[in-house]
Amino acid sequence: MDKKIVTIDGPAGAGKTSVSQALSKRLGWIYVDTGALYRGVAFEVQRAGINWQNENELKALMNGMELNFIMQKGVPVLFSSGEDISAQIRTPDISMLASSVSAMPIVRKALLNIQRSIAGQNNAVFEGRDMGTVVFPEADFKFFLFADLKIRALRRYKEIKNKNYDLDTVERDMEKRDKNDSLRKCAPLKPAIDAVMIDSTYMTLNEVVEKMLIHICI
Repeated sequence: MDKKIVTIDGPAGAGKTSVSQALSKRLGWIYVDTGALYRGVAFEVQRAGINWQNENELKALMNGMELNFIMQKGVPVLFSSGEDISAQIRTPDISMLASSVSAMPIVRKALLNIQRSIAGQNNAVFEGRDMGTVVFPEADFKFFLFADLKIRALRRYKEIKNKNYDLDTVERDMEKRDKNDSLRKCAPLKPAIDAVMIDSTYMTLNEVVEKMLIHICI
């Protein structure tokens, strides 16, 4: 039996993570945060101190990298060479670096195999920026979640544990990342032609999930 795939794309702070986790629980499917994979690469780039724009250096790092998800209490946790790095990848500087690194074809190709391997074994909800356009163009159900920039920035600010970042800085960084993700040549952020568009600006988490479930009809 073919596995079912739901893709949820959209900019940072639109609520993709919370919605994807809640939806996967309602469906009884696994949840995959593909953005965490790119953050994982960014974290290892930063830790190794390499020039990510140098293809040879980046390729050498990618060849030695072992990123994978391990289920813990029903939630996939990101590990790098056996080390849980899930806490280290949720900082604004890693987010910005991930946006840049994710535009590199060598990175996207390596992570594409990981994502499709997961999809071949499980019914899953994939969260990201190009899930419905590039990674799973034939996905069963596609959604594009978006929201007003100021609302998204406030949501992200509340999530950040390091309060050295003020709200204005978070908003500026988010606006810059939106532009970088949308204008990059390799797999830009954009809704799939057949994606269901959902504006989460004034919607609750449950309202978004219920709207998705209506389209999925399971």
